[in-house]
Amino acid sequence: MRRLWHWALLCLLVLVAPSVLAAELQGMRTWTQDGTTRVVFDLSQDVPYRVFTLEKPDRLVVDFDNTQVKANLNGTAQREALFRNVRWAARDGHHLRLVVDLAQPVIYSQFPMGPAAGRKGSRVVVDLQRAGSAARQLADDHPSTVKRDPINDIVQQQAANARRQAETPAAPDVAAQQVANARIGRGRNIIVVIDPGHGGKDPGAGGSGGVHEKDVVLAIARRLKATLDATPGFQAVLTRNSDVFLPLRDRSAFARRHHADLFVSIHADAARSTTPRGSSVFALSQHGATSETARWLAQSENSADLIGGVGGDLSLEDKDEMLRGVLLDLSMTATVNASLSVGNDVIKQIGSFNRLHKGSVEQAGFVVLKSPDIPSLLVETGFITTPAEARLLQTPAHQQKLATAISTGIQHYFRRHPPPGTGLASSAARPTSAAPVAARAPSATVGSTNVSGVSGRHRVSTGETLSSIAAAYGTDIATLKRLNALKRDQVNVGQVLKLP
Repeated sequence: MRRLWHWALLCLLVLVAPSVLAAELQGMRTWTQDGTTRVVFDLSQDVPYRVFTLEKPDRLVVDFDNTQVKANLNGTAQREALFRNVRWAARDGHHLRLVVDLAQPVIYSQFPMGPAAGRKGSRVVVDLQRAGSAARQLADDHPSTVKRDPINDIVQQQAANARRQAETPAAPDVAAQQVANARIGRGRNIIVVIDPGHGGKDPGAGGSGGVHEKDVVLAIARRLKATLDATPGFQAVLTRNSDVFLPLRDRSAFARRHHADLFVSIHADAARSTTPRGSSVFALSQHGATSETARWLAQSENSADLIGGVGGDLSLEDKDEMLRGVLLDLSMTATVNASLSVGNDVIKQIGSFNRLHKGSVEQAGFVVLKSPDIPSLLVETGFITTPAEARLLQTPAHQQKLATAISTGIQHYFRRHPPPGTGLASSAARPTSAAPVAARAPSATVGSTNVSGVSGRHRVSTGETLSSIAAAYGTDIATLKRLNALKRDQVNVGQVLKLP
């Protein structure tokens, strides 16, 4: 009899386990602007999913593994002209299939996102465009009999992608935040993907007292994310926010899926001796760039991959081998140069309060730096194998100093080189209504922005030049020299300048 009860209990557990452990689809939000319909699925946790379309009739299908619906989605179709109906059902017992009946054929792109600020869970985003829209119209206007310039096509596609991203409306859950940041100008945020090194079964280097690199760098990465998220015009995303293992290639692929403008990998250094000290910043070496370009060209699955960073939906599939090589080489060269530039800004900021192991940006062939289209840095925050630095790296105050320094360096770089379509680029184009970006701080603190409470003034910060200040405010060096009675083109940190 006891054995029979055991078998009955086991069968009951098998039946209920999937529903107990299932994720929940908590909502489906949609909005349309300028021909693009964005669909956001709010989930209680990350789950494997698949997106595809079907024809005759036209349908969008999204499959979620081990997921249940916990929201009323019936009204979704009524809000969008592109949707005829939204329906869903269980698949294979405990998986979920959601089907959107479409009014006409579409082309789509999709990517996963983490939870909104202050929330838990996960999101899946699907962008839909009518298949007969501008992209196809452009092809109709340029028949194949006309010889086309592939480089010009790529430039035009980059511009179109930047406009599309800038015009895509903010999701309702972040709209209030963007209203608060309105002074940055209209446009998307700059996306910084932060990668805490190691994790899970890979603890990284070990220090005295049993401290592991994976734990220290995660704490610093979280502080860096919080600092950047508090900066108008910036949004940070973590490759991992818990003790999980990620393969190296998956980390840079994560940055590409999130259309990152910058990838920053956070590590702690190690040595056989317990005497080395100081922070280091690395960018990809030229040899690493050359070998990575060759790897991309050699692997058949990369022949149709994308370059272009944010919104960089630039397929190499229709380019011949020589053109693919030229484009990848140009992209990789520009990316390495940008990485060195932002690395210089970051190492200057770290060096302002912390010892440096090397005083300039070093170059190496780290796998996580090998993105052909995203500037990438690896920051060694200190030597965890040196007891004094291991203790320092575990203190919240030092972790915050490192996070602030890295964030400030990133801001300085993007203030000089704002990506097209971003709010920061919009601010640079409209100097009368916007100031250079700075992290939110108490009003008594004056950062690299207008002097608090005084319009028409700018306080010079580290790394700024008269030329960069003139460009930020849409004026020229001669005007700034005349207004401030300057005899030379040099300015000093802390100096307050009058603005036109």
